[in-house]
Amino acid sequence: MDDPLVVHTPGDREIVLSRLFEAPARLVFAAFTQPELLVRWYGARGWSLVECDVDLRVGGRWRFVSRGPEGTRMVQAGAYRQIEPPHRLVCTELFDDQSYPGETLVSHEFSELAGRTTVTTTLLYATPEGRDIVLRYPMTRGVGQSFTRLAELLRSTTTTEGEQR
Repeated sequence: MDDPLVVHTPGDREIVLSRLFEAPARLVFAAFTQPELLVRWYGARGWSLVECDVDLRVGGRWRFVSRGPEGTRMVQAGAYRQIEPPHRLVCTELFDDQSYPGETLVSHEFSELAGRTTVTTTLLYATPEGRDIVLRYPMTRGVGQSFTRLAELLRSTTTTEGEQR
């Protein structure tokens, strides 16, 4: 049984997403930062990451191009602000065809306990209106589906690792 995605809105500009994964923090952090892993899980069901550029350094840029149903294209990009493997990753995010104002600050916290890692992602929007617009989208469903794909990838990665020992 997969752990569900937990969603909170602690302030008028924030969405906090949290999920537990059956893998150590170093593997989960790698899945968030290595293009060869990101292309295997990032995106809702029916979506795939077709371009994935990661310059993993403070000030470095990232850019993801996703393709969805009927060839729908979504482009998002930003810059890395803080990188502390395997505990914290902070970046900005802006979509090419964004429907709300300003950059979003995305903070991922990776907390490991007994070989299991909780990922807590805080999305801080430029305005309360921006956050409210995002809450009307199927974003939480999409993130939930994406995280289910990540859980499957981590299961296969930890199984493979265990067999190699």
